[in-house]
Amino acid sequence: MQGMLEKVLDVLIKNGFSLFAAIFIFLIGRWAAHLLANFVGKLMEQSKIEKTLAVFTRNIVYWVLFVFVCLAALNKVGVETTSLIAILGAAGLAVGLALQGSLSNFASGILIILFRPFKVGDFIAAAGTMGTVEEIQIFNTILNAPDNRREIVPNSKITGDNVTNFSAIEKRRIDLVFSISYGDDMKKAKEALMQVLVNDPRVLKEPAPVVAVSELADSSVNLVCRPWVKPSDYWDVRFSVVEQGKLALEKAGLTIPFPQRDVHVYENK
Repeated sequence: MQGMLEKVLDVLIKNGFSLFAAIFIFLIGRWAAHLLANFVGKLMEQSKIEKTLAVFTRNIVYWVLFVFVCLAALNKVGVETTSLIAILGAAGLAVGLALQGSLSNFASGILIILFRPFKVGDFIAAAGTMGTVEEIQIFNTILNAPDNRREIVPNSKITGDNVTNFSAIEKRRIDLVFSISYGDDMKKAKEALMQVLVNDPRVLKEPAPVVAVSELADSSVNLVCRPWVKPSDYWDVRFSVVEQGKLALEKAGLTIPFPQRDVHVYENK
């Protein structure tokens, strides 16, 4: 028994410094990893980078540094870390192959956050749907549709398709078409529609609204009505101009025709 205690004591004396050094490396390294990760996160936030990316980058930096600290501490007490690194690499490859779709969404989320084709609060159309951006996550983007549906769209679907940002520019043009009969006065129709636009305070003065003849169709003369508005006023103004435009044309004595066709009947004698 005495001999065993002496052997244990001898091992502790020989390896005590290495064990103490490993504990010191682990504690100091973990503290330094926290410090550096927080510094990187604050630096990104001060640079007005998307908060989601700042938090994610801070966590990545911490865990990468933490792994290096653990490997350094194990190496200090004599653990062979080369084989351990190989095992971690193989495990990482297996996980990566199993999560290809998630990794694709992850990479796409990073691209969206970095290049910012849209931001929270923008109204966009992407991946076959449209809505107001509620949140940009690492794997998904959350949209609130106009009819109050919540759409959770994978980021890879967004980056792999066309994205239309309706809020990126502070002015939007409304494109409407009004039809009048061939017997109606085109000048009077244009004046009536322009008056509707002038009377609406939500219609912008610059660029100036346009009312013009666009087509001589089969059964009607078509006039385009194109006011410019703020993106937030788009739908309200559109609905209002459609209603007020019809009323203005009727008040001016003009008619909105419907498709018609003349049929001529010939009798064979």
